[in-house]
Amino acid sequence: MAEQTLTVTVAYGSTKHSIALTGQDGNEPTVKDLSEALAQATGVPSPSQKIIFKGKSLKDMEDSLSGFGVKQGCKLMMIGKRNSPEEEAELKKLKEIEKSVEQTAKKLEKVDGELRGLKNGFLAKDLQAEALSKLDHKVKVAAEQFMKILEQIDSLNVPENFSDCRIKKKGLVKMVQDFLAQCDKVEAGISDHLAKIQSKNLALAE
Repeated sequence: MAEQTLTVTVAYGSTKHSIALTGQDGNEPTVKDLSEALAQATGVPSPSQKIIFKGKSLKDMEDSLSGFGVKQGCKLMMIGKRNSPEEEAELKKLKEIEKSVEQTAKKLEKVDGELRGLKNGFLAKDLQAEALSKLDHKVKVAAEQFMKILEQIDSLNVPENFSDCRIKKKGLVKMVQDFLAQCDKVEAGISDHLAKIQSKNLALAE
């Protein structure tokens, strides 16, 4: 099915923005698609936007624009405040932290992949114990980095009225906690596999 593109004009203050939207997976563009495009174009975050068409506020993000009668070339209006420069600066810090979370997560993913390889017998048995101890060290380093990142997030004092920052901060804490749980899981997998190898070696020695 061909993707449907819809171009509308949205007035924000004294500026008019021409916004071209393409629906996801062949679906019609939704209010959310428009809201995200407007956030990019105007710098006003989605939660702070009020999109108005023919005097009606478009509130339900998942609804298609055509459901509200929005057609090609229609004119809409948006009101809403951009984040203050102070909040933007805080958001920038959070985005930097998010990058380091992603980099550490990639390292953890690599360790997880290598552990799976070992379990599938990609390495000679006599080399596995050493390889596992190296992986164990890598997981501990990743967990340590995640703990430091948590401390970093925790040290950011986000004012009550910085709602975007608070949402982002909360999301990051949850993300890091999930990765820490994953570190524990991988570490347990390493210990488990090491115990299996050692008991096999003992059995062979006997």
